[in-house]
Amino acid sequence: MTTVIATVTTTDLTAPNTTVRVPPPSLVSRLVGFFSGPVGLALKIGLLAVVNALAVWALSILAADGKWVAAAVLVAATIAIDVLYLVPRRAIPLKFLVPGTIFLVCFQLLPIAYTVGVAFTNWSTGHNLPKSEAITAIQRNTLAPPPDGAQYTMTPADDADGNLVLLLVDDETGVAYVGTEEGLTELSAGTTTVSGGAVTTAEGYTPLQGEELAGLDQQLSGFVVPTGEEDHFVRAEGLSVAIELEPTFRYDPAADTFTNVDTGTVYSDDGKGSYVSPAGEEIEPGWRTYVGLDNFRRIVDDPTVRDPFFRVFVWTVAYATLSVLFTFSLGLFLAIVLNLPGLRFQRLQRSLLVVPYAIPAFLMVLVWAGLLNDDFGIVNKVLGTDIPWLFDAEWAKVSALLVNLWLGFPYFFLVCTGALQAIPSELTEAARVDGATARQVFRRITLPLLLVAVAPLLIASFAFNFNNFGAIFLLTGGGPQAEDQSIAGATDILISYTYKLAFAAGKGQDYGLASAVSIIIFFIVGLISAISFSRSKALENLR
Repeated sequence: MTTVIATVTTTDLTAPNTTVRVPPPSLVSRLVGFFSGPVGLALKIGLLAVVNALAVWALSILAADGKWVAAAVLVAATIAIDVLYLVPRRAIPLKFLVPGTIFLVCFQLLPIAYTVGVAFTNWSTGHNLPKSEAITAIQRNTLAPPPDGAQYTMTPADDADGNLVLLLVDDETGVAYVGTEEGLTELSAGTTTVSGGAVTTAEGYTPLQGEELAGLDQQLSGFVVPTGEEDHFVRAEGLSVAIELEPTFRYDPAADTFTNVDTGTVYSDDGKGSYVSPAGEEIEPGWRTYVGLDNFRRIVDDPTVRDPFFRVFVWTVAYATLSVLFTFSLGLFLAIVLNLPGLRFQRLQRSLLVVPYAIPAFLMVLVWAGLLNDDFGIVNKVLGTDIPWLFDAEWAKVSALLVNLWLGFPYFFLVCTGALQAIPSELTEAARVDGATARQVFRRITLPLLLVAVAPLLIASFAFNFNNFGAIFLLTGGGPQAEDQSIAGATDILISYTYKLAFAAGKGQDYGLASAVSIIIFFIVGLISAISFSRSKALENLR
């Protein structure tokens, strides 16, 4: 690399000629200059073209779904971005601010708003559909064979346009039909071949065979063929049989009710996403609807939700508090020991202590789950014990804390090492000169000054462990099962309990209740953090 030498002659007669060495431009400066010209403009236009293409694609989807407000916002935002990045340099701050704002809205604000919205609905298993689709599903699911209903041997096929049809042969009369969503049409005997009671060839239709039948079950289950008789349909039962069905419930659009054909019982909209009889019997499926504060009331009023919630809450606070206490204590102890002057192999020992922090946490948790296994775990074999580390409620909690200690102490070891080295040595030396013991120096000087830097990190670590889903779920799965036989296991913390509510509660999923619990977790962590930060302000006086 050459050095540019510039000679500067001063006008001051008393000053000699001065030679100033000007360093060559840095790589960053050269790249900025390169991308500031035509190349940068071309790249800018190319990236804007990609953004506009994505916007057009998203606009087509929103328009197809009839979401015109979202489409208008998308168009306005896209135009604003185009104008912003093509205007002169006066808008440079906005050019950096806008991408961060977009990501903030997309990945923080929108998920929060969506979660809050779900918390006030009954979205769960059996209440996943809009009301119109739920009505259609009830009509389809409540079909039953009439006493004199026909049965058909069926062959799935494609018509000339590639649409699914059913080639049917009446088992009683032997007449062949083609069934579509419009109805049954008799096939001409001259253009149809029936073998073994099933249609094998039919003019204008291609029977499906072999791999073509794979994955067809779901499509066939929702495929019904009107027979021409009122409220009578033909539906596939498997891949080779179809039967005639009639509804057991009839829907009255004017009254918005279902009536049981056999008993005459009327099922009305209960305002909570279900059709319910006067006796409280419910027809499934229901639909998604706004239920107000019902999910929050369940947490307080429903003992099947309330009792596990408060038990899990107590353990969550204990788990987060003890995890922070243990990891900080061990990290601080090791930092003090390895900060002593004259210690041999100091750097090597510090490097070895960071190893658990360098390995992905989810991988280490899975490794520990194997090491602590009752049957083949190496921990019991080495110790010569038979401790049920993961299958006893109390030992599982101990295991969770020990594994989290292994994962967390390197972090506080690094933090405390840096904080200790930042404390002026003059303070501790002055204290020793005044006759303070090592314990008094640590308690009166080192620890308070250390907490000034570490207290916010302790609060952040508490919040992290309060929601440390991976450490619990990958190690114990929240188990073992608790004595109250609830969905919450003995080691479940609130976030893993929320996960189980969302995906394994009651009939299955309960997203509304899980979202309500998520909001409560947010306020709990926020409240504890706010109190902790307000208390930690007292430490600032030590500065």
